[in-house]
Amino acid sequence: MKYKKLGRTDIDVSLICLGTMTWGRQNTEAEGHEQMDYALDQGVNFWDTAEMYAIPPTPDTYGKTEEIIGTWFAKTGRREDVVLASKIAGPGLPWIRGSDACIDRKNILEAVESSLKRLQTDYIDLYQLHWPNRGSYHFSRHWTYNPSFDKEAEEANFIEVLETLNECIKAGKIRHVGLSNETEWGTMRYLELAQKHNLPRMQSLQNEYSLTSRIFEPGFAELAIAEDCGLLAWSPLAAGMLSGKYIDGARPEGSRWTLMTNKAARDTEQANKAVKRYVEIADKHGLDPCQMALAFVNSRPFVTATIIGATTMEQLKTNIASVDLTLSAEVLNDIEDVYKDYPVPY
Repeated sequence: MKYKKLGRTDIDVSLICLGTMTWGRQNTEAEGHEQMDYALDQGVNFWDTAEMYAIPPTPDTYGKTEEIIGTWFAKTGRREDVVLASKIAGPGLPWIRGSDACIDRKNILEAVESSLKRLQTDYIDLYQLHWPNRGSYHFSRHWTYNPSFDKEAEEANFIEVLETLNECIKAGKIRHVGLSNETEWGTMRYLELAQKHNLPRMQSLQNEYSLTSRIFEPGFAELAIAEDCGLLAWSPLAAGMLSGKYIDGARPEGSRWTLMTNKAARDTEQANKAVKRYVEIADKHGLDPCQMALAFVNSRPFVTATIIGATTMEQLKTNIASVDLTLSAEVLNDIEDVYKDYPVPY
């Protein structure tokens, strides 16, 4: 396994981060425990979860993933071997403290306590803000995103959030903080306000990034490198699309797209054409398409960790093994040719 520093901390995290969001919906508790056992034995010490998981989110599955991690900690006693990341949900889900509940002092304190209880631990290593109160262009909303907010009110909230997170750090309940699904402006303001007011610095940024979603480049990439606020790349396989399993409308039984009530945002004509091309590149060079897609993300200099998710042990083993794959110049050139043809396919 390869490791990188988490932001400006002294923590070394594995380049492969174990995503957990299927546990409690697509995966049972026993299957989640098996994945944790295997991942840790392979050197994957960085695990990511969230209070809203399992996914797709429902009132019945809220908090289930954290509970599964908690029972594993209680069973194994290996909490100290894991760098654990979790997240507080932003507004919009009525079963999580009400649909109008925003990320503020009251909700942070309640969310942290609830996550600690479910996780059966005294502390969370990296506590992240799942998405901004004001909304963002993530979750495929970049086509219509039209920011409209009170700058002074948002910055006042940023300071309140940082002060509250600082309370949690001083109390030993969290160690470090990070962002998720933030914008360039939001990220820089958090960093600037933290420095100005001597408050906790955001150490990472968890946004979508894959062969089919590269809007992180070039602006965010520069920020991540210059500010030591590296990317924790979520959905590096485009929700499984880059495996090729959904090509030409295929829907394997039990796959995530069969659980979605709405048409998958990634299921566009352009995205399907791009995926076919990427799978052809993998075939041409004798590569597994999932490993090729993950190896590409792993290789980016602005990436701290690539968050993988798997519903089977076979998928998990393949995904973790991507850390040992180095893509040749020929493969990278072929990838860039497809990227130029389909820069924003969904």
